[in-house]
Amino acid sequence: MAELVPFAVPTDSDKTLLVWELSSGPTAEALHHSLFTAFSQFGLLYSVRVFPNAAVAQPGFYAVIKFYSALAAHRAQKACDRKLLFQTSPVKVHLGTRHKAVQHQALPLNGSQCQELANYYFGFNGWSKRIIKLQELSDLEERENGDTMVPLPKQSLKFFCALEVVLPSYDCKSTGIGLVEEPVNKMEEGPLSCLMKRKTAQKLAIQKALSNAFQKLLIVVLESGKIAVEYRPSEEIVDVRWEEELHGLIQMSASPQEPD
Repeated sequence: MAELVPFAVPTDSDKTLLVWELSSGPTAEALHHSLFTAFSQFGLLYSVRVFPNAAVAQPGFYAVIKFYSALAAHRAQKACDRKLLFQTSPVKVHLGTRHKAVQHQALPLNGSQCQELANYYFGFNGWSKRIIKLQELSDLEERENGDTMVPLPKQSLKFFCALEVVLPSYDCKSTGIGLVEEPVNKMEEGPLSCLMKRKTAQKLAIQKALSNAFQKLLIVVLESGKIAVEYRPSEEIVDVRWEEELHGLIQMSASPQEPD
C-alpha cells in the first residue's frame, strides 16, 4: 500500500514515537544528538524532543520523536524497541497514541522544511524553483518640506513573490505565492536597519511562496520504495488574510519575469 507524505507538519500518532527509560547520565543535549543519529537512519525526522522524567518517577529522560513518514516510524519502532542503542540499558519505543476524536488542522511546513523534505525524497538536483515575480509593494515614500523630513504615520515593508516549483523527472510543476509585511520606522531605525529589514522581508516572501507551492504537492511512497508525485491544487493551505489581495496580484504577475 502506498503512503502519502504531505508538505505539512506531521501530527498523526502513527508518525510519532515515544522513547522511555533513557539514562540519566548524559545531558538532554547529548541524548538529543544520540537519538537523532539513531533514528534518522530509518527516515527523515521532523523533530526530536527530550524531557526529564516526572519527579515521582526514577531519574532519567524520555523523548518524543516525529517522522514525516508513518512507514519510517513503524520501521524504527520495530528495530529499536528494547534495544541498547547508545546506552548500556535497553530503551522502550512505542508508537504514539491519540484519541480519534481529536482533529488537528494541517499546518504548512516553512520554506526551509519544504526544501529539506524535497531534497530527501527527490534529491538535491531533483527539483528546482523559478521566481516568476518578486515585487516590493511598500509605501515608504518620504515627504520632504525643505530640509525637514516628515515621516508617514504608518510605514511598512511589503514584498510579494510568485514562483514555480519544477520536478522534471515527474513532469510536474506547482506555483506558489507569498506576501510578507513588516513594520518599519525609518526615522528611528536608520538606513542600514531598514536595508537589512528589506532584505529579510524579501527572503521571507520567497520562502513563503516556496512553502505555498509545495502545499499543492503530495509525495507518494510506493511499496517498492519508488517515489511518485501527486499534484493537488485544492490541497493548498490558504492564508485567508491575504486571499483577496493576492488574487489581484496574481493577475498582475501573469507574465513570467526572470529574477535579477
